[in-house]
Amino acid sequence: MPRYLDSKNDLVFKKIFGEHPLLLQDFLNALLPLPEDSQIVKLEYLQPEQITSKPFYFRRGIINVKCWNAQGHAFIVETHIFWTTIFCQRIAFNASQAYVQQVAPGKDYRLLQPVYALGLINDIFDPDPAWYHHYKIVNIDNPQRQIEGLQFVFIELPKFKPETSLDEKVRLLWLRFLKEIAGEQEPPAEMIEYPPIREALTISQEAGFSNAELLAYQDVLDAIRTETSYVGEKVALAMEQGLQQGIEQGIEQGKTLERLAIAANLLQTLDDAAIANITGLPLAEVQNLRAQRQT
Repeated sequence: MPRYLDSKNDLVFKKIFGEHPLLLQDFLNALLPLPEDSQIVKLEYLQPEQITSKPFYFRRGIINVKCWNAQGHAFIVETHIFWTTIFCQRIAFNASQAYVQQVAPGKDYRLLQPVYALGLINDIFDPDPAWYHHYKIVNIDNPQRQIEGLQFVFIELPKFKPETSLDEKVRLLWLRFLKEIAGEQEPPAEMIEYPPIREALTISQEAGFSNAELLAYQDVLDAIRTETSYVGEKVALAMEQGLQQGIEQGIEQGKTLERLAIAANLLQTLDDAAIANITGLPLAEVQNLRAQRQT
């Protein structure tokens, strides 16, 4: 039985979609909100991302391509894979960079082409049960009016269920491939019967990867585990600190209420300065308490 590497892994995803343009074209046509008469008919890979010393979770988009539809209109697609919920600012930043860097300063802005940012998230970031999220820049009072330029599509893979009725079968097959295929298994017949996914299955088989690529695959998994652990520790620490602060604030509030109660009982017998000295309350607070009792 063949063993498949996880296609959500940075290295495997790039090997499938970064080296096989026809597979990427089929994948994008299935997942992007493109009208039937505006499907991608041609694409061109843009300059690969620069490998830097930054951590895995700060790297730029996975695959960037320039696409042309049947009418000859061009647009740019940035495709990202994310394993955590901390992604919104990064994908917005990267898509904006892809938009503004098309035109040099002082050049005609009419040369700018729309940018689609496709984010495949292996986590849940929205409490809504929907797993497909499409964002545009719209007029709040009249959503039909929009500013062309940037669109965002986020897909929450853990919430995706094959029985959903959203759109066509091809979309569901590609998302099932991303979500379900990993490890030693026999893929479902409907995946094998669809030629593009059958090719993607062949590419993702562990046997087709060199030792160096398998080591790189593990490096990505280690980076993901490190990031997940780091974020989890930060969240736990923040919750612990918040709980401790809440307890301390509660104790302090209790002490203040106790002082106020004592001060209220002393208003009939002592002056404000004496009450402030006994209870430790600010003189102004004692004076305010007396004024409230007199009204």
